[in-house]
Amino acid sequence: MGQRYAAIEGRIRAFIEEQPVFFTATAPLAGDGHVNLSPKGRKGTLVVLDEQTLAYLDFGGSGAETLAHLREPGNGRITLMWCAFSGPPKILRVHGTGEAIFRDDPRWGEYIGCFEGADGPSARAIVVVRARRVSDSCGFAVPYMEYREERTQHAEYFARKSDEEFAAYCAKKEHVGRSLDGLPALPLPLPPRTDPPGAR
Repeated sequence: MGQRYAAIEGRIRAFIEEQPVFFTATAPLAGDGHVNLSPKGRKGTLVVLDEQTLAYLDFGGSGAETLAHLREPGNGRITLMWCAFSGPPKILRVHGTGEAIFRDDPRWGEYIGCFEGADGPSARAIVVVRARRVSDSCGFAVPYMEYREERTQHAEYFARKSDEEFAAYCAKKEHVGRSLDGLPALPLPLPPRTDPPGAR
């Protein structure tokens, strides 16, 4: 039977930190807008900041629907989900509100330092999620799947680009500056990195 939790701590935090993949879901306020659901991976790119707050790195390489929905005035809704593909069955969801921290935000240096260099060269935003509801469910129908290893293509591809080349890549990619529904997404031109020493 599912439970609700007052905080992201103890075994709930441990479960989150052990999973190699999670999923994010957002939607625009418009009833006919596009709902977005995305898988997220790359080890070390999600951190639990405190009992009510998580953060993950948003990378180049895809559209920017999540960023657009978080930026939409009056919106900001986001759900994160983890599934146990090994061990005891569990599905965990964090419903909350999210905020996109962009490279020119004065808080960028503070947040990017939490990822201990795991971001690689293509982080374009940091998504900070403040939990409103933390709950789990049985996960009895989720199949067993074996985690083998991280895919390296994404990090390797963007490691070959300078920051200027990465900014040019973002600028020409469809549905990065604007979402599928025309909402402002990633600010363009992409601001340069402003990391503190040792953060990358």
